[in-house]
Formats: sequence, C-alpha cells, structure tokens
Amino acid sequence: MTVVTRFSFKSGDREALDAVVEDIVETSRRKGAEMKGPHQDPPTDHEVTLYRRLDGDADAGSDNWTYTVFQRRIDLRGYDELARDFLEKDYPDSIQIEAEVK
Repeated sequence: MTVVTRFSFKSGDREALDAVVEDIVETSRRKGAEMKGPHQDPPTDHEVTLYRRLDGDADAGSDNWTYTVFQRRIDLRGYDELARDFLEKDYPDSIQIEAEVK
C-alpha cells in the first residue's frame, strides 16, 4: 500500500506562502514524485478584539483587528524520504506546516 502524505501550509503572508509551495512543487517535479495539488482553500478571515485597557473590560473595547489566513494543500504519494525532507526544512516563521500520513 502506498503512503500518502498530505501537507497543509497556512500563512497570513500570501507571497511567502506561494513561494514556499512553489518550491515544494518544483522539488517534487524534479524528483519525479507523484503529487496532487497545490489545492487552494478559500481564505479565512479572523477577528480579534482589541481593548483600550489591560483588564479586558468589555466596555473598554475598541475596534477589532481583522486578518486573513491563506491555505494550500499538497498530497505526495510515496517518496517518504522526500516528505521527510519537506518536514525538516526551515520555513519562514510566518508559515505553519502540518502533515498527515495516510
């Protein structure tokens, strides 16, 4: 049975995310790995309440801070060593990577 590794990349920095994903896609193609993706999920918007005071009084709230998170997914079939290399690679701090092995 072939092992499938699903990588999920998330970031608020779209340019950095696209650069990392493009590097992974190019490396996979160079190595001849069988992959699907990158799949692009719709961006999600998150909202954080900002407070004027440190005590967290709800009446002292001011505007909310809104930020967007972008996500890409790649499925890699087989090539366990290549998947391990991707996980051990140093990514920018703004990129979050998760791997699921099936």
